[in-house]
Amino acid sequence: MPSPRYWREIPGRLRLEASRCMDCGKVSYPVRNVCPACRSKKRESLRLSPKGRIVTHTIIHVGPTEFQWEQPYAIAVIETPERARLMAQVVDCDFEELKAGLEVELELRCVRREGHAGILCYGHKAVPRR
Repeated sequence: MPSPRYWREIPGRLRLEASRCMDCGKVSYPVRNVCPACRSKKRESLRLSPKGRIVTHTIIHVGPTEFQWEQPYAIAVIETPERARLMAQVVDCDFEELKAGLEVELELRCVRREGHAGILCYGHKAVPRR
């Protein structure tokens, strides 16, 4: 059975929902009740664009047990046009292609299988735009 945390994160994870501070304009992903920049509690909901650019990346050669079948794999910090940052696995490319500034699309895909029943958990993975 997927963890309670996974179920709580479904709206933001599947629909890329974020929040924008109405005082300073900072965009936070995932949604935050208090702005991390100015501590304001006034916010509005925002849906992020599925496009972005890689800020930084790394290659994971020895990952957690549940990701052993994917090793090695690339993880990157992605910045969307709204200036929100999120971390996602980068797929469908050679590691040599990865660099800061590379444009990517965020696609909804299976992220992991949880438990012995193999319950599928979904999230976004980054795919380089060609």
